[in-house]
Amino acid sequence: MTAAEPPGRALAGPAPAGPAARSSLAEAAAACRLGWLGLRNRLLMRPGFQRWASSFPLTRRVARRKARETFDLVAGFVYSQVLAATVRLGLLPMLADGPQDAPALARRLGLPVEAASRLLHAAASLKLAQAVGDGRFVLGERGAALLGNPGALAMVEHHAIVYDDLRDPVALLRGEVRATRLSAFWTYAGERRDAAPEAAAAYSALMAASMPLLADDILEAYRFARHRRLLDVGGGEGAFAAAVAARTQDIRITVFDLPEVAARAERRLSGPAFSGRIDVAAGDFFAGLPAGADAASLVRILHDHDDDAALRLLRAIHAALPPGGALLVAEPFAGEAGAEPIGDAYFGFYLLAMGQGRARRPAEVLALLGQAGFASARLVRTRRPMLTGLIVATR
Repeated sequence: MTAAEPPGRALAGPAPAGPAARSSLAEAAAACRLGWLGLRNRLLMRPGFQRWASSFPLTRRVARRKARETFDLVAGFVYSQVLAATVRLGLLPMLADGPQDAPALARRLGLPVEAASRLLHAAASLKLAQAVGDGRFVLGERGAALLGNPGALAMVEHHAIVYDDLRDPVALLRGEVRATRLSAFWTYAGERRDAAPEAAAAYSALMAASMPLLADDILEAYRFARHRRLLDVGGGEGAFAAAVAARTQDIRITVFDLPEVAARAERRLSGPAFSGRIDVAAGDFFAGLPAGADAASLVRILHDHDDDAALRLLRAIHAALPPGGALLVAEPFAGEAGAEPIGDAYFGFYLLAMGQGRARRPAEVLALLGQAGFASARLVRTRRPMLTGLIVATR
C-alpha cells in the first residue's frame, strides 16, 4: 500500500464496475463472440477445411458426426416416411412376436419379399428393428419405446396431414395458404368454436391417446392433494382428470370443454370409478368459467392460441379462481435446453399450419400470467421437459 492509497483499499479489492463499464464489457464480449462465429462459419463453408477435418485424427470423429447430423437433417422426411410405413403396416407388433425373416414378414405385411426386406433394413437403420443374424429381425430399441407409447403411434398416423400442409413451407410462411388440413382437423382453430361430433371425436381421441405420459410427468412434479377441487380447462375427454383422480384421493374435478367434447367426456367418465368425483361442464371458456375450484389446469391448451386469445383465457381463469388459487400451465415450451427443435421447429411450424398459436418460452408465459393478474408464478421442473414443461401461478 502506498501513502496515496486510502486505508483498507488493498483488502477491499477493486471498486465495482459502474453501468457504463458493464455495458462496455458486454459489448466487447458480444463482438468477440460474433467474430468467432464468423470465423467458424467461413471455415465450415470451405470444402478444403471439411476434407481436412474429416481426416485429421484429432477432429475426424467430431467432423464425421457433424456430417452425419447434417445429412440426417436433409434426409429427415425420408426417415419419417419409413417410420410411417412401419406404423401403418403394423410392423412393430409383428416384430415383438420374436425373430422373423423377410419372407415370413412379407406374408404378414402383404408385401413382396424384396419390399419387406427393404423396409426391414431401413427400419433397422433407424433402430425401429434390429437384425439378429440368419436374416432375421426383432424389435429395435426405438421400436420398443414407440410400441409402448400409443400416443406417439397415434401422432405418427396423424402426421400424414401435417406433411400435406407443410409441402410448401414458404407459401405457409408468406400466408399464401388459406386453408389447411390441420385447421380443419382442430375445428376450434379460428372463428368457429363448435364442431360436428365426428370431428370432435377425431381430435379428442388423439389428445386422449397422447395424455398418459404427460399426466405422469405433471403428477410427479406437482401434488394435487393440496387442493379440494380442480377445474380442468379444455380437458377434452377427461384423460388428465382421470389420472389426477386415480392418484389423488379426496380431490373433486370439473372437466370443462366445448359441448361436443364434453359429451364424450361424460361417456368416458360415467363409470363407478369416478362417480361423485368428476363432473363435466360444457361451454366456451372465452365466455366464462364455472367458479368454485381452488385450482385450474391448462394442459396443452395455451400454446394453441395467439397472445390476445391466450390473455383472455388466463383472465377468465383468474376471475374463476379464489385468492390464493393455483393455475397449472403444462405444455412444451420453446427454448428448452437440449430440446430446442421440439418447441421452435416442430411446434413452431405445426401451429403455423394449424392457423393459430405458438410455442412460448417460459418467460413469455410468465409475462402473460402477470398481465392476467396472477400475483406470482414459477417454473416447476418435470421429468421430461421436452414433452411438457410446467408453470404454476398463484392468484
